[in-house]
Amino acid sequence: MAVSVSAVVLLAIVTFLLIRKGGLKAGHAVVCTLFGFYLASSSIAPTVSQTMTSLANMISGFKI
Repeated sequence: MAVSVSAVVLLAIVTFLLIRKGGLKAGHAVVCTLFGFYLASSSIAPTVSQTMTSLANMISGFKI
């Protein structure tokens, strides 16, 4: 749960910055958001979730 909440916050910040600084139009952001909702209800959602969890675990395991 903590991984998904932090990922949502991170992606929301990135989207906001892209809209403000990167030239991403609000309509494009809405389309990407809707795509995410539809992707979450598809049969590929568990695979995407497992991949993101594995990626987060790998990143958290790095020693600086």
